[in-house]
Amino acid sequence: MHLTRSMRRALAAAAAAAVLCSGTGAAAVAAPAHPAAAAPSARRATGAMPVHPAAPAAVGAHSSYGRLDPLAALSAERLATGDLVAAAKWGTGSPVDDPAREREVLDAVAREAREQGADPAMTVRVFRDQIEASKIVQRGLHRRWDADPGQAPAGRPDLSEVRKEINRINGALVRALAGSARARSAPSCAPLLAAAAVQVRRVRHLDGLHTAALARSLRSVCAAARPTAAPAPGPDQPVGSPAATALAQR
Repeated sequence: MHLTRSMRRALAAAAAAAVLCSGTGAAAVAAPAHPAAAAPSARRATGAMPVHPAAPAAVGAHSSYGRLDPLAALSAERLATGDLVAAAKWGTGSPVDDPAREREVLDAVAREAREQGADPAMTVRVFRDQIEASKIVQRGLHRRWDADPGQAPAGRPDLSEVRKEINRINGALVRALAGSARARSAPSCAPLLAAAAVQVRRVRHLDGLHTAALARSLRSVCAAARPTAAPAPGPDQPVGSPAATALAQR
């Protein structure tokens, strides 16, 4: 795989973080200047220009990087739906936290993981991170719109339709997790996942808010990843991880 200078720096930073197990880095957060790259329905709602998916890596689909790259790409795709969820809830008084919906999602992915021969507990752990990452996006956008109502969305997406798209991405993520067990348990998982996250950020032109959320969404993907004792992060800051460290280099 050909690596640019910035990718090599990201890999080095991620590898160092994995070896040191510092668990204290975090990506800086800034209010989004533009909507993140989103699914087609998201782009229609926000008026964002289409963004092409990340180009395939110059490695085989069955390589470790080839198994991990879809996890980063799908996580970013799922995060894009957070913009729509934020818009659907904006001005309605509906809270960002929705325990009933979260339980529905976690039960569904655990059931699908069992059907795919994957570890349900691992899958649920990853999806808890995905849900928390979406909340980072929703809260960040709501703060932005509170500060400048002129930037708030003019329309209100149909939340039931948005959730259909989220469910579709959830299924793809479960299958990607089931098919990447060996890559996720390898020592190379953390730096390769970090490189994939950097590539996704570059292609999708993610702002600070969505970059922080992407790092949060990937925190438990690698099998060696475990929660670490660290000072409580800020409201939009993910707990440190190699992915967060690599993304912060950008």
